[in-house]
Amino acid sequence: MDFELTKSQQEIQKAARDFAKGEFDKDLALELSRNHEFPEKIWKKAADLGFIGIHFPEEYSGQGLGVLENILIAEEFCRRDSSIGAALILSSFASECILRFGSNEMKEKFLPQVAEGQMLSGGAFTEPDHGSDITAMNTTAEKSGDEWIINGTKTFITNGGLAGFYSVLCQTDLETNAPHRGMSLILIEGDRPGLSATDVGQKMGIHTLATAELNFKDVRVPATNLIGKEGKGFYHVLEFFDESRILIAAQGLGTAQGAFDRALAYVKQREQFGKKLAQFQVTQHKLADMATKIELARLITYKSAWNFDQGRIDPKLTSMAKMFAARTAVEVADEAIQLLGGYGYMTEYEVERFYRDAKITELYEGTKEIQKNTIASAVIGKIK
Repeated sequence: MDFELTKSQQEIQKAARDFAKGEFDKDLALELSRNHEFPEKIWKKAADLGFIGIHFPEEYSGQGLGVLENILIAEEFCRRDSSIGAALILSSFASECILRFGSNEMKEKFLPQVAEGQMLSGGAFTEPDHGSDITAMNTTAEKSGDEWIINGTKTFITNGGLAGFYSVLCQTDLETNAPHRGMSLILIEGDRPGLSATDVGQKMGIHTLATAELNFKDVRVPATNLIGKEGKGFYHVLEFFDESRILIAAQGLGTAQGAFDRALAYVKQREQFGKKLAQFQVTQHKLADMATKIELARLITYKSAWNFDQGRIDPKLTSMAKMFAARTAVEVADEAIQLLGGYGYMTEYEVERFYRDAKITELYEGTKEIQKNTIASAVIGKIK
């Protein structure tokens, strides 16, 4: 059992760290967050250097690497800045649906544009009336000749209104007694007539990410826009979640490490009662707890990524990673604010933004309660 990263992985990790250090300017991050603006210039630079879609095959402008290499980049980006990092690592969100299940023509058309920073992608799964429950969809896609006609509403869609295309989960069999067996994934381009996007409004965090409600009114797409097999959309999305949960775990891990870095630097230079804060045992114990949580989150996140790259689907493991890393992000960022005291509450010192950005990792890609359901189901198994 080897816990060391390969030389190539270490080089990717360092390259991501150096890029983030050079490009993720603190003042720019604050401005982007304040203006709720996507970091387009940095995203394009990251794409030019191969950081976006690194897990795509080379023929689709990727580097043919794995999920582990992808999450190493995610961790470093979010460590340097939780807001810019989140925007960059989710710029290709749900493109894996095309990568894993799409036709060759679909991959050739869309994946290179994502990897080269020409186009954002999005996944449209959540609905206003269903939330975490994707076993039934109100969004429908009906076949009409050689087209699909889509009607319905999706909400809390990352990159909504900006994405060049969305992987949309639709009900295609309206007669089935088991709705989840009658769903299909359909690619819908962002400029299709009848598709509109409305910003969901002010959010607690991740201000550099667009989050929108999508409305589909008689949106027509070719029948060839079907992703994977008709009626298997629910299962395709579950497999995608098994990969995307690892990415969100890495987002949480990087956010936690970034908050810790700032807290550690602060307590080593700040003096109170004639001593550095780092010299007080209570501070040392807080740092020890934070560092331990981060290391445990890193171990299970890396293991989940490595396991996926071996071709194994393990919802229990990825749910554990996502749940634990997300909780670690929230707890470490919270403690970082506490260590900085009143300064921790100030925008200039960043940890309050890391705290706000951390919370979303416990919500999207399945809430922590959904992750517990998945873990418990695997642990208990079938009850006879």
